[in-house]
Amino acid sequence: MPANDPGIRAPEGTTRKVADYITSVAGQVLPDEVAEKTKCHLLDSLAAVISGSRLRAGRLATGFIAGQGGTPEATVWGTDIRTTAINAALANGISGHADETDDSHLEGRFHPGCAVVPAALAVGEAQGASGTAVLNAIAAGYDVGARFSIALGVSGPRTATHSTHSLGALFGASAAASSLMGFEAQQAASALSYTVQQASGIPYWERDSEHVEKAFDFGGMGARNGVAAAVMVGAGLTGVQDPLEGKLNYLSAFAENPDAAALTAGLGTRFEIMEASIKKWCVGSPIQAALDAVMALLGQGLDVETIDRVELIMPDDRLTIVDNRDMPDVCLQHMVAVALIDGGATFETSHDKARMSDPAVLALRQKMTTTPSPELTIARPARQAILGIHTNDGQKHRHHTKVVYGTPGNPMSPQDVQAKAMDLIAPILGKRASAALAEAVWNIETIDNINALAAIAKGE
Repeated sequence: MPANDPGIRAPEGTTRKVADYITSVAGQVLPDEVAEKTKCHLLDSLAAVISGSRLRAGRLATGFIAGQGGTPEATVWGTDIRTTAINAALANGISGHADETDDSHLEGRFHPGCAVVPAALAVGEAQGASGTAVLNAIAAGYDVGARFSIALGVSGPRTATHSTHSLGALFGASAAASSLMGFEAQQAASALSYTVQQASGIPYWERDSEHVEKAFDFGGMGARNGVAAAVMVGAGLTGVQDPLEGKLNYLSAFAENPDAAALTAGLGTRFEIMEASIKKWCVGSPIQAALDAVMALLGQGLDVETIDRVELIMPDDRLTIVDNRDMPDVCLQHMVAVALIDGGATFETSHDKARMSDPAVLALRQKMTTTPSPELTIARPARQAILGIHTNDGQKHRHHTKVVYGTPGNPMSPQDVQAKAMDLIAPILGKRASAALAEAVWNIETIDNINALAAIAKGE
């Protein structure tokens, strides 16, 4: 790898602090609880990528990459394709957000796993990195991605001119990729500069009714661009050493209420992956609380046949995202009806478009009313929901989900994360290979070369 260019001054200030962190993480020892949580997000993200490779956005992405050729450096998960790290990151990033299966970071306002994990795996494979180095890179990606989003000071979901979902994903992917390249501080700063120059994303993704461009916006673009930044610098390209300070910089271009201190606060001691959420249900984040409420009422003996009215009270800043949408996994009313009828929701039922015309589902949806609540918008923990059900014998059942299962205040157990992953990937990889992949993730520190992970998934 080319050495630092002596003709370029070394990074200083905020850029130096971030660069130093990125170059230090490959050999760090994560606290036990952080390592376990990172493994949970790795397995959950892999499951999202593999299952997403069979959905429309994933099929289109892998089909596109299949025609691009390229040096076989990294795996396109869920396929037999090996291509360049940049191409693999793009395809896997899009597959990772081909639906609403992947994780999220509430304060960071982005979905880390669908960009950070594809970037770390792609560069890890290209570099022949160890499982420990890849695990550390993923944790670092969540750290940097969240901070680069939080530092923008976005006051609300509708106030940003650029999408935090794209920016957080990009910088998380870049940090993960750069940490695996063996960079010195000057090279890490150059990679940050190329990352800033590639920053993009406009928050009109809600208008994408097919979830294809949205998958690129949330996952593929950030994963690809972050890996490209690292790979270009690894090939010797140099960059500006202060992209995070000075007259024109990342925050001056993108921030609403810039907070430069947030870019480095707690780096190395406060791990943002501990603040990330894994979805119990393969549906949009605002629907999670409502489905938790459904299961709570069913567990109390609710007889679905007796339902007369269903009342859904939702945060007013989130209801519009999932209110009577035309895609099943992001339609609040549809998923509540399905969960009531089926006694739960699976990956398959969450993506059954034909079920949206099921007379039984439609009949139950006719009994529903939704109410936007400003009180729930400001309530903490965020993304709460209240479900009220009136039965035809005059009874009223009510459940207020305050702490969604899978969020930092009520995290999913590793066993439940694995059960979810098996539901997603066993139909594709088979039960034996899926179980072996999960076992390898839980013991990733024993893997000397991360390429072994893809071989395990293929049953080799």
